[in-house]
Amino acid sequence: MVSQAPDASLGEAASFIKSPGGAPANVAVGLNRLGVQSSFMGQVGDDPFGHWLRDLVAAEGVDVTPLSLTREARTTIAFVATRRDGKKDIAFYRNPGADAQFSLANLKAAPFENLGVFHCGSVSLSLDPCRTAQFEAVERARASGALISFDPNWRPSLWDDFDLARDLIWQMMPLCDVVKVADEEWEFVTGTADFEAGAARIRALGPQLVVITRGREGAYFNVAGASGNVRGFEVEAIDTLGAGDAFVAGLLAQLMQSSLADSLEEVQMHEILRFSNACGALATQKSGAIPALPTRAQVEAFLGA
Repeated sequence: MVSQAPDASLGEAASFIKSPGGAPANVAVGLNRLGVQSSFMGQVGDDPFGHWLRDLVAAEGVDVTPLSLTREARTTIAFVATRRDGKKDIAFYRNPGADAQFSLANLKAAPFENLGVFHCGSVSLSLDPCRTAQFEAVERARASGALISFDPNWRPSLWDDFDLARDLIWQMMPLCDVVKVADEEWEFVTGTADFEAGAARIRALGPQLVVITRGREGAYFNVAGASGNVRGFEVEAIDTLGAGDAFVAGLLAQLMQSSLADSLEEVQMHEILRFSNACGALATQKSGAIPALPTRAQVEAFLGA
């Protein structure tokens, strides 16, 4: 539920419009709009909102076979205050929420066959049984040979114990190949404001690529033998919600065009992140998350302008 008054707080906002979104679902739709077939795994309630979300994501071409419905909990709702400065003002209504009830029993074999990339975040780590299911899903994806992508996507309002949150995020790090962190959550996740030091700590555990999204400043990358910042694009933002997920979709779509090892050269990273930055910039031009995600044709036209 997205507020219609820019920069008004959640309490001050007079009205909200129903808007579909949720970080991994945003990435799944974003990939499909960029021409990469994707599936979404998770759970919604067997209620009007759940059916609406499932049907909308399916209409985007995303395979929703791994998406479960439950009558044991309702679809989680997030109220979002629209902000133009990139900061997040979100309140989750999740008690406990259908997504958090996704369990090992919901994991099926089929989604892990012929899998190229598995992307996940930390919202699903905040409660069990979904937490346990996510770690198991990542292990299955790794065993299948998939590239593992992780976006901590820190949402403080979902956690009672911040130390536990940080610990679980770091338990995920050794299982990943690509880690993307937003600049406003970087210090919480890594314990340092220094990009190079924090990235070195993450990469020491196994991830080959660390990316920090920086809004209008672009994106910082760190790989073996190279690091740097790729400038962003100056646009007049309407709503930054989902821009980071659009960036991730662009990043993964580009990485899938060749092997990860071939992508991790400085020149290639600049091209990959220029494309990803364009995806993020375009996503700020509309309100909401999924409705704002760009197509490949839109990105290419933007880059060619």
